[in-house]
Amino acid sequence: MEAGTQSTSTPLTAVRRAAVAKSADLATITHSDHSIISIIEATTASVDLSHWIAANRRRVEELLATRGALVFRGFHITEPAEFHEVVRSWSPKLLDYTYGSTPRSQSDVAGVYSSTEYPADQTIPQHNEMAYARIWPSYLWFCAAQPATEGGATPLADCRRVTARLSKALVQTFAERELKYVRNYGTGFDLSWQQTFETDSRAEVEKVCEAQSIEYSWNGEHLHTTQRCQAIIEHPVTGEELWFNQAQLFHTSSLPKEVRTQLATASEFEIPRQVYYGDGQPIPDAVLDQVREAFVAESVREPWQRGDVMLVDNMLVSHGRDPYRGPRKIMVAMTDEFSKAGA
Repeated sequence: MEAGTQSTSTPLTAVRRAAVAKSADLATITHSDHSIISIIEATTASVDLSHWIAANRRRVEELLATRGALVFRGFHITEPAEFHEVVRSWSPKLLDYTYGSTPRSQSDVAGVYSSTEYPADQTIPQHNEMAYARIWPSYLWFCAAQPATEGGATPLADCRRVTARLSKALVQTFAERELKYVRNYGTGFDLSWQQTFETDSRAEVEKVCEAQSIEYSWNGEHLHTTQRCQAIIEHPVTGEELWFNQAQLFHTSSLPKEVRTQLATASEFEIPRQVYYGDGQPIPDAVLDQVREAFVAESVREPWQRGDVMLVDNMLVSHGRDPYRGPRKIMVAMTDEFSKAGA
């Protein structure tokens, strides 16, 4: 799942893999030298990925806790129904994309979506899925039904290393002050509230807002929301403190200069999305530039091969998208809802 855009692509560190172990159960495991991606490759075309995951769950969980992302290769998963079966072998419930922030399409299989539908020439910067909310998926699943002819990788970044790159003072400030996200629907510049909440019912929108402690107000077809959320979290398995938010994407400093100029005199009710410190004070552009630099410095990629399936711990690892040429079809699913205390 991909959110936010910037107009130029930043070169990323290539991933070099070294084989470190062979399993006796029809798959080999190799690791990147960046301590983030493990690749599990079928030794024969007849291996069923759903069965392999179910039989090796403990191993998968251990790899996720230490590495953060797994690529399953050679299992030839290309159809939504096949992908759905694989994801359900891990978790029986696939999550909806209610309260999303980017355009995507749902397939004819419940819980299986397209990746973010931004123009192919745009880079989607690093982010953790739905880190702007108080409820988010613990795990993300991707499936490369059709890799792009050129480019189009889904680069990843280790949030432990990103957090370590930031100054302790900066991290502490965000941990204490938290964040306030402001969104406006009906401006014509972003998703409509119908797209975001996956409903045409105002009552359903209000139900979601109240359940997630989102303050809201209506002005005709215009919906205004604010929500105070975490900036730093503790990982439920590893106990590590992690940078986990989308301040660098929601902040207007992420927009092209010409767009920022257009919005310079706009009110809080006219800007499609903005983020402040939790107390409502503005966040300096330079602070978020440091965050963007940390994500770029830690980004790595494993180029897609047709039929690849990737599983990502959404709290340990962020993701993005490279620009690309040619047709590209990456399917996405989310599982294991995590709720911040008090949401």
